[in-house]
Amino acid sequence: MSRVLWAIAAALVVGVGGTVVHLYSGMNAFRVVEVGDDVHVIEVERLGGNVGVLATGQGAVVVDTMTFRFQGEQLLEMAERLGRGPVQAVINTHYHQDHTHGNSAFPAGTKVIATRRTRDYLLHFDGEAWQGDARDLLPNETFDDVSELRVGQKTIRSLHPGRGHTGGDLVVHFVEDRVIHAGDLVFHERYPNIDLEGGGSLREWIATLDRVLELDFERVIPGHGAVTGREGLAGFQRFLRELWAVGEEAAREGLSLEDTLARAELGEDRGYQVISFPLVFRLDRDFAIRRAWEEATGAVRPQAVPAS
Repeated sequence: MSRVLWAIAAALVVGVGGTVVHLYSGMNAFRVVEVGDDVHVIEVERLGGNVGVLATGQGAVVVDTMTFRFQGEQLLEMAERLGRGPVQAVINTHYHQDHTHGNSAFPAGTKVIATRRTRDYLLHFDGEAWQGDARDLLPNETFDDVSELRVGQKTIRSLHPGRGHTGGDLVVHFVEDRVIHAGDLVFHERYPNIDLEGGGSLREWIATLDRVLELDFERVIPGHGAVTGREGLAGFQRFLRELWAVGEEAAREGLSLEDTLARAELGEDRGYQVISFPLVFRLDRDFAIRRAWEEATGAVRPQAVPAS
């Protein structure tokens, strides 16, 4: 019997070790996608939002920095190569770890731009991660509505179009290149996270994307998923509209979450992929429906977050 137990234990250790190696490899599996002559996206297989890199003629502007310092270290090197010069600024689209924690790998004194609300969320929900030297890489230039940066030959306009994924999302418009980095306001063919506690709103997200569609752009870098265009953004908006209708119906008819999950009929998510990490999180259809139900019925409300 003891031999059997030892064999099982050994198999578990080997299995866990193999899983850890596989997951770690995925966090280092970067891929560069060319969006235009001066715009690139750096994607990673696991645990990292899409990173945008703009070559300005005087160096790089980087949008988002993934999840870990070791990813940020590699991103810094890649951005300097793709941007043909040193990093001039980092822009964080929102506060979540998979878009901000790589900040700590960038040189102290780097210009870091975000909405004022995103900085507040970082300190409130994630303050322990921003102690010591990491505090130097918190957003140090914040705004409420619009911020414009001119670097070399490029205009980089960041704007907060409204609530959606969180309460502090911004969209980055590479004006001359007619490209936007939408952060997690756009999940392309992926099930989204709707961070109700962090000020997000499925109901308001739909109108927020209307304001994004008013911008002059051709290509869209989503927070997760492949680069797309205006139709890809509009398709995601149609899914959100359909999802919110499910929540509204549940609230109107007094449906339980279980009944809502059983009755919900969605068609705009055909081909959508699940985003997950073992034992940590899973963004799938049921998760999206639950968030719609929670917002529509008032079961979950935004947390009060003090201003920094």
